[in-house]
Amino acid sequence: MQPGTHFAFGDHDEHGFVASFTSTMLAHLAHWYLEREQFEPVPGEPGLYRLSEPERDGVRRTRQAVHDLRSQGYTVQADIRLDPALSAGPARPVRPNGLTERRSRLAQAAAGATTQRRATPPTTSAPAARPVPPKPTNAPTVHLTATGGGRSR
Repeated sequence: MQPGTHFAFGDHDEHGFVASFTSTMLAHLAHWYLEREQFEPVPGEPGLYRLSEPERDGVRRTRQAVHDLRSQGYTVQADIRLDPALSAGPARPVRPNGLTERRSRLAQAAAGATTQRRATPPTTSAPAARPVPPKPTNAPTVHLTATGGGRSR
């Protein structure tokens, strides 16, 4: 193991995916981190932790734990298949949802001719402009008379 390593991850014949911490890491802090990454202490094996429910996508979850601890600034050593920096992730199954087929049909329909479009574009002319009437020169003046029943200022 390299000097300065904080965590080590690997496969174990009996316990599945396991993790441990080195003496460069405080035990209570390592315990806190590993539990947050869904690892539990192995009874009778001090300092050894196993992944809870390893049958539920164990490789991906262990790789995620390695990635998370490294992103926190810790030095992590892991087996090749558990190290996201050294190996490619397992291929995820592709679920056919018809999206690519639908997009292909839409693209073909958009490129093809349609009966809604005319072969020749319609001829358009500029809209007829209405002339603005001239302002009258001598507009009528309206005189308002004040009535005495209102309030005064």
